[in-house]
Amino acid sequence: MGMNIDKNLSDLIATGTDAQLPVPDTNEPMITRSLRIPLALDTHLRDMAEERGIGATTLMREILQAWVTDADTSAVVRLADVQRVIASLARPA
Repeated sequence: MGMNIDKNLSDLIATGTDAQLPVPDTNEPMITRSLRIPLALDTHLRDMAEERGIGATTLMREILQAWVTDADTSAVVRLADVQRVIASLARPA
């Protein structure tokens, strides 16, 4: 199970294989929070994330961000976005 290291550590690092670590989906510094959720909810979230081609953690972060943004009444919305929504509502169905 262990690796027999017969070189110095810097040589091993220089010639060793790269670790296959997941690539972060953002450059923003992140923290880890522990959250207990029911199994059925976790399954549903994972299915939703798979349908979107993203990880479950990414989906949960997007859901939380959308909820927090929606709850923040001081949030600024671009005028062009508001105009586009109003224009789409004005079109006949």
